[in-house]
Amino acid sequence: MTGSVVVIGAINVDLVVSGAPLPSPGQTITGGVFAQRQGGKGGNQAVAAARALGGHGVVMIGSVGNDVLGHDALDALRKEGVATSVAMRPGVPTGVALISVGPDGENQISVAPGANAELSAGNVTSAFAQITEVGVVLASLEVSHAAVRAAAAWCSEHGAPFVLNPAPSQPWASEVAAQAAFVTPNEHELEALGSLGDGVVVVETRGPEGVVIRRDGEEEKVEAPTVEAVDTTGAGDCFNGVFAASIAEGLEVTTGARRAAVAAAMSVTEVGAREGMPTRAELDAFLGVA
Repeated sequence: MTGSVVVIGAINVDLVVSGAPLPSPGQTITGGVFAQRQGGKGGNQAVAAARALGGHGVVMIGSVGNDVLGHDALDALRKEGVATSVAMRPGVPTGVALISVGPDGENQISVAPGANAELSAGNVTSAFAQITEVGVVLASLEVSHAAVRAAAAWCSEHGAPFVLNPAPSQPWASEVAAQAAFVTPNEHELEALGSLGDGVVVVETRGPEGVVIRRDGEEEKVEAPTVEAVDTTGAGDCFNGVFAASIAEGLEVTTGARRAAVAAAMSVTEVGAREGMPTRAELDAFLGVA
């Protein structure tokens, strides 16, 4: 199994109600439209990376239930050109996310992790043993601490760049972030991480405001294009997948962050976490790359 980008993270099925105002606590809102889509931070990031690389070069490490949702989720990844090294757990449900999307594109998300929580350090280590080419490893925090820590340790031992997307925030995130080459928090996740070591490049995502890169005591801002947002679900995942793909291709951090910010902006112009994620050709065309 080959792959220049290895993604460790959650594979979920998204149950989405869109178009109605987001409810307040204790409030019931009617009038939305229902859709079932593929999701999970890991799965979304793997798809974004695969599209950025032209439909190849990505391996997904994760865990799903041995149920219809799990089989459908794996089929969807493979159709995108993502190779899968995924543990299938009998008797454990595939992860599910309940997503409400308001008329302005903002969202609320509640996740039942299911099989994602069962991903073990052993699963991760065994998966790496089957991968013949690793350019960069990308992990997010919807799976177990042990799984993410195993990925960080493997990268340290083998000299592979480790990109940590510290989302959703976890109390142990700063421990793993200290071992990363790149950390990609949003504003709230950055605050929760606290101080990181000098060797860690922080790529803070700020939605429509773009990105702030912090390295060697200096800050650099990368603007995002202005678009009309329809659905922000998965925008951060799109950013991370494209950023990891850019690093795997040897692009400089600023260039990679710019490509990722543009891809994330393009992704919010369509409903669904993956539906608006651009292909390599679409991204290059937007950027004017010949």
